[in-house]
Amino acid sequence: MKRFSKKAGLVLILLAASGVLGATEIVNHNITEAEIKVAQDGWGTALIQISDDYRAGGIEKARSTATQVLDSAYGYANGPVLFKPTLASGEQTFRLTKAGALAYFIGHDPAYPADTGFALKNWKSYRYDNAAVYINGNMGLTMGTVHLVDRDNKEVDVDKTWGFRKGDDGKVRIVLHHSSLPYTH
Repeated sequence: MKRFSKKAGLVLILLAASGVLGATEIVNHNITEAEIKVAQDGWGTALIQISDDYRAGGIEKARSTATQVLDSAYGYANGPVLFKPTLASGEQTFRLTKAGALAYFIGHDPAYPADTGFALKNWKSYRYDNAAVYINGNMGLTMGTVHLVDRDNKEVDVDKTWGFRKGDDGKVRIVLHHSSLPYTH
């Protein structure tokens, strides 16, 4: 093993700092707050699209859209997604498969008889208020409230915690989705 003197080490540091020595490619998979906000907006837009597609084209059109959303916005292709829907209980509270998430969003699955299709509820708009955003490397977490408005102008507030992971492909995907209704006394 070749050892460098302190002087040689100092020369290498100076060369690296000056840009003479450098990597030909720098890989950075750190997630940003802006990317997280884009992913949150994408989720809200997709929820409304599923609702619109259901109204315009029925359950099969909604199923197609919801499947595309789960494939692109969620990390099911890379492992389990920790998914706890707002209105789920009992043995089906936690959904670790794409099939479980799809059933929650669009219902119509005999394996999940309690699911009525959260995404089919005539949503027309959304907004979210993050209480906090935590970023560490390629992972980001948010916690806050999502405000959903249906076509009768009824607003539903949902407490939501999301975990996002930026993959090797540079895409940000949801790997944690926890929803609950706000506590009332």
